[in-house]
Amino acid sequence: MRPKINQRQELKLLLVCLLAAFILIFIVRTTLTSSSQEEQQTQEDTRSKRCGGACTKLPRSLAQALIHYSTSVITPQQTLKEIVVSSRVLDNKSPCNFLVFGLGHDSLMWSSLNYGGRTVFLEEDEAWIKQITRRFPMLESYHVRYDSKVNQAENLIEVGKGPECTAVGDPRYSMCQLALKGLPAEIYETSWDLIMVDAPTGYYDEAPGRMTAIYTAGMMARNRNQAGETHVFVHDANREVEDKFSKAFLCEGYMKKQEGRLRHFVIPSYRYGSNRPFCP
Repeated sequence: MRPKINQRQELKLLLVCLLAAFILIFIVRTTLTSSSQEEQQTQEDTRSKRCGGACTKLPRSLAQALIHYSTSVITPQQTLKEIVVSSRVLDNKSPCNFLVFGLGHDSLMWSSLNYGGRTVFLEEDEAWIKQITRRFPMLESYHVRYDSKVNQAENLIEVGKGPECTAVGDPRYSMCQLALKGLPAEIYETSWDLIMVDAPTGYYDEAPGRMTAIYTAGMMARNRNQAGETHVFVHDANREVEDKFSKAFLCEGYMKKQEGRLRHFVIPSYRYGSNRPFCP
């Protein structure tokens, strides 16, 4: 999720357009009612007195996002087409619960597109968290410590085939070496509608890699309390670790789409289908 200088102006334009469209929808919805025509005028008069004509005022967080992406020369590292895949799901699901592995300049975009919902970011670098949250204090983020390294990936994928790793349950109580156990309790207890895995760092041997993040995302989806499905996105799926681990633990049978380096999986809750195999 770290930012990169992106010279494709079309991506910057997309971000502005997405936010502008979202803002327009927000304003239109706040001005409509489902009451009859006779009651509508009375309701509008009451509303006007109550909020002094400010009911359609743009929320501060959305205004800040629009200004930021209109003026920033730094744009997210995902491409236009990759962002559209996730934003379409958000458009359908929001306001919802959205968990993102990684924190960066695109975080304000994801949080804004999920306006009214809860968007949480998990980041490996404490100094980076402080830097970003100084600029955007409204973002909810937590520090994560990873014990794995990219050069351990081959061994870990074999470990993941064991019964302790394919048994569905709460990751914090799992005996599987791939399960992340040090997150805040509410992260495990929340039913996430979307999970984005775009961190931690994974492009060199000593980096933590995304092995445990991908595994844990898949287990959270299977273990969600509420009936339904979790949309899981994995970025940089062109790399060996992200490719192999997403296929193994999010399952090719659950993959709905791949756009560029982004893979989209839809995983059902196993609490409401106990006889499901780990992968379909």
